[in-house]
Amino acid sequence: MAKKSLLSKIKITYNAPVTLTFALISALILLIDTLSKGAVIPSFFTAPGNIKSPDPFNPVSTLDYLRLFSHVLGHTDWNHFLGNMAFILLLGPVIEERYGSVILSVMMTITALVTGVLNVCFSPAPLLGSSDIAFMMILLASFTSISKSQIPLSFILILILYIGREILGGGKEQNISTLAHIAGGICGSLFAFLATPRPKAQKTTGTAPTANAKSIKARLEEIDRQSPRFADKKNKTDYADSESTVIGSIEL
Repeated sequence: MAKKSLLSKIKITYNAPVTLTFALISALILLIDTLSKGAVIPSFFTAPGNIKSPDPFNPVSTLDYLRLFSHVLGHTDWNHFLGNMAFILLLGPVIEERYGSVILSVMMTITALVTGVLNVCFSPAPLLGSSDIAFMMILLASFTSISKSQIPLSFILILILYIGREILGGGKEQNISTLAHIAGGICGSLFAFLATPRPKAQKTTGTAPTANAKSIKARLEEIDRQSPRFADKKNKTDYADSESTVIGSIEL
């Protein structure tokens, strides 16, 4: 009975709507593409390349402009999909809780656009996959203690290791552009500097002392209470109060 009551209290929550919706849509698109034998993703969820590409960008095509955004939803296969979603589903809920669903969706949209535009300008190969989104989240998660004068060493290390890995081994992975990772990382870095919530500075006025001043005042009051001088004053005050009380009772 105890186990049943415990299981009845457990509820599955849709805790990160943007992250989970992104993952579910990507999985559905890949499933449809698999069932259609690769007819969906190359046409609708792949960013075009430059003029040297077999699939160049067509400036008069509305679909090509949409593909600058939608390419992050397409993946070459399930291994490619699972590799990206392992990072996105791990880091996405944490980032979404910190920045909010709206801010995260804006981050992902701009990152997809920047990556798609850069691919159209510089890459002859079509681009697909959410690697830029995953890398953006990795960098955003590194900024847990960001401030104007401090940069976490973990951010610097992960930036060097991840970009270094992509530069050294980028040509070995088909349809995964090194440019996408770098662009996503740059966007993530900018978002971290611009959108990280910072505590509000306390205003110091003559009527509202700071926390430091309050602590000093409390310490001084404590010292006064423990001093013999304060004890003498307290005894005299108590004595005076007792006399007024007696006089008052006599007058009554």
